[in-house]
Amino acid sequence: MEITPTRSALLEIRDERQVMGEGYRFLDEKRLLLASEIIKLAGRFQELQEEYLRAHREASAAMGAAVTRHGLHGMQVTPAQELYAAGIERFDRIFFGVPLVDLPRLLPGEPHPPAFAALLPSPERRACQEAFSRLLPLVTELAALSGNLHRLLAEYQRTERRARALEDVILPELDGAIHEMDIRLEEMEQEEAVRVRLGRSGE
Repeated sequence: MEITPTRSALLEIRDERQVMGEGYRFLDEKRLLLASEIIKLAGRFQELQEEYLRAHREASAAMGAAVTRHGLHGMQVTPAQELYAAGIERFDRIFFGVPLVDLPRLLPGEPHPPAFAALLPSPERRACQEAFSRLLPLVTELAALSGNLHRLLAEYQRTERRARALEDVILPELDGAIHEMDIRLEEMEQEEAVRVRLGRSGE
């Protein structure tokens, strides 16, 4: 940093160093909090994913039982569950500028009769429908958690880059400039003191 060594310039650099240091401390704390939130949500995602996989295995088993009873073609004509009036209740929050969705809840809406009735209704067919219906709320929350984790990770990476730039580049440069200016000012003051003494001795 090519700066003319003066006391005012030294004060300016020290002020800038203080501001950059405060910025680094903020970013350092921010990335720790972001990492903590990521770990917490990742734990919840893993728990929910395991619950989803268990429910999916149960649904697959129920599908197998229904296909065994009715055959593949018999299940293909099973009326689908109506979701026209369904919705999602969501609670939004902001975490360090990152929009997050908390505890989304699937709202089935008003019951809507299927377009046609199932042929040969059976407990196996009904159990299959119910098993797959139980997957919907789990998928809803998994999707919200996945989006939250992607946004938090992106913000963490941005914060990490900025903190690293301050820690590894900007702050060392400012510290070096302050040290160099201190030395040059001290040398200039010593030279001035020598000139003053020599001027007095020559009088």
